[in-house]
Amino acid sequence: MGLFDKKFCAVCGEKIGIIATRKLEDGGHLCKDCAKKLSPWFSDRRNSTAAEIKAQLEYREANKEAVAAFRPTRTLGRFTKLILDEDARKFVVTDASNLLEANPDVLDFSQVTGCDLDVRENRRELKRTGQDGKQISYIPPRYEYSYDFYVTIHVNTPYFDEMNYKLNAASVSTGEQAMNAAPGGWRVQRTGILSGVRTNDYYEYLNLGNEIKDTLTQMRQEIRRDAEEAKAPRQAVTCPWCGATTTGDASGCCEYCGGSLNG
Repeated sequence: MGLFDKKFCAVCGEKIGIIATRKLEDGGHLCKDCAKKLSPWFSDRRNSTAAEIKAQLEYREANKEAVAAFRPTRTLGRFTKLILDEDARKFVVTDASNLLEANPDVLDFSQVTGCDLDVRENRRELKRTGQDGKQISYIPPRYEYSYDFYVTIHVNTPYFDEMNYKLNAASVSTGEQAMNAAPGGWRVQRTGILSGVRTNDYYEYLNLGNEIKDTLTQMRQEIRRDAEEAKAPRQAVTCPWCGATTTGDASGCCEYCGGSLNG
């Protein structure tokens, strides 16, 4: 096959332009329309076969039903948001205002395996104009600082294992005030009011990141606790309604008379 021969999408069969082609691991090509339907968290297209892409697109189509059934109960974030359906124990991460149109991946709480928080510091040296008109450094050097805040949610899915996103839209400037931006963990180390620019925003994003991590950790702990409780053998009790000795059914009712064992 020559360089300028016609190419066709290995998924939908549509003709692909020379520039718009996206090559797959097995030599096939993917059109831009099919690529748009893939999960926004998916990044391994070059190492995927046409069959694997088709399987993901089937999952993405089925995901639309999960989005339609999704009922938000809590939202964390300003721009890209972590949205929870606590009753169904599901969540999405998206910057879209219309969930049905965006079709964000709906995941179960049980699919979360961890969460990392990262504050990235940017430093720009401030200089002054010397007698010769040239820019020279202060002694000691002076710097202007700004920060970006990232969340990485580790998940267990067939198509991606990370959901990495930025909490802030624009870098948060703190003027010449350097903050405690230690990679890998966010905990406010300073107290009181600091001089500088937008330090309140800095702490707001720190606290938001901590809230997201704490929420995800709590979600995971609840799933594990429920799993352990499900494994534990039920103890026999006396039914307050019929007097029978029973371990109760899955809904906590007497297996003989159907009365509630909780009262």
